[in-house]
This record gives sequence, C-alpha cells and structure tokens, in this order.
Amino acid sequence: MMIKTDSNLTLAPHTHVTKQAISAPQVLNEAYCYAKPSSFSRGLRVNIKGVAFLFISGTASVDEHGRSVNPGDFRAQAWRAYENITALLEAEGASWKDIVRTTCYLRDIERDYEAFNEIRTEFFRRQGLDPLPASTGIQAILCRPELLIEMEAIAIFETDES
Repeated sequence: MMIKTDSNLTLAPHTHVTKQAISAPQVLNEAYCYAKPSSFSRGLRVNIKGVAFLFISGTASVDEHGRSVNPGDFRAQAWRAYENITALLEAEGASWKDIVRTTCYLRDIERDYEAFNEIRTEFFRRQGLDPLPASTGIQAILCRPELLIEMEAIAIFETDES
C-alpha cells in the first residue's frame, strides 16, 4: 500500500520499531520518582530483526532512592556510574562487551580527565574489552551541582527475536 502526500510524493507506510524502557531499580531509581519528577527513561531497548540496541541515558552516581552519592569524590562517582550502567545492561541480558559507544560528561575535564582515563582504562581492562568502545569525553554542567561525572552508552547485540 502506498500513501499519497500533499506534495504528490508517494511514500510506503512504515512500521514502528518496538521500544521498551530499561531499568535496574535495585541500584538506580526511575527519573519519575525524583522529588521533582523528570521525564526520561534510564534507557531504551529497541529490537530490529534479531538485533537489540540499548540506548542508556546519562547515568551518574545516583542510588536506588534517587540520591546523589559520593559528593566531592570524582573517583567514587565514576565507579558508581559504571556500576549503574552495568546493572542496566544486565537487566537486558547484555554486558560491557556489547557496548559500542560511550559519551562521558565531566564537570571539570581539566581537573578530572586524568583520573577518569585511569578509571576507564582499569574498568575496561577488567571487562576484557577488545576492541574498546568508541568514546567521547566532554566538559559539561551536569543536572546536579554535586555530580562530577555522567555517562551514557549504546550497546548492540544479537537476540533470538526476529
């Protein structure tokens, strides 16, 4: 079936891909549970013809109650962000071996990049990643003044679904 548009273009109808929210409430609360609710998912899973794509939202050093943890301690915040992303991956049957891209936001990249790179290198080594994911580091003002780092990630893996 073809669809006519006002500009006389003919378009084939498309099918929407299915999306489902990713969550790991044992380590990380949902954004709508904040004292001032926020409108985003911790991540989304999109399945396309036997391949799952996980799009993980910016994840920081936040606990299962939505509280920032480890204020002022960059290294502890970085490890907690990795822990939270790991839990989100595991909730979908994925691991860091499925990560293809990370984006890392640092409040003060000049002060914290060396520590960040040490932690990232150690974390990826522990995960046995080869090749390493593509990654970008950006200095940014984060959503809470006590947060020093936030990370987002994209994972891709095959599934049994078609």
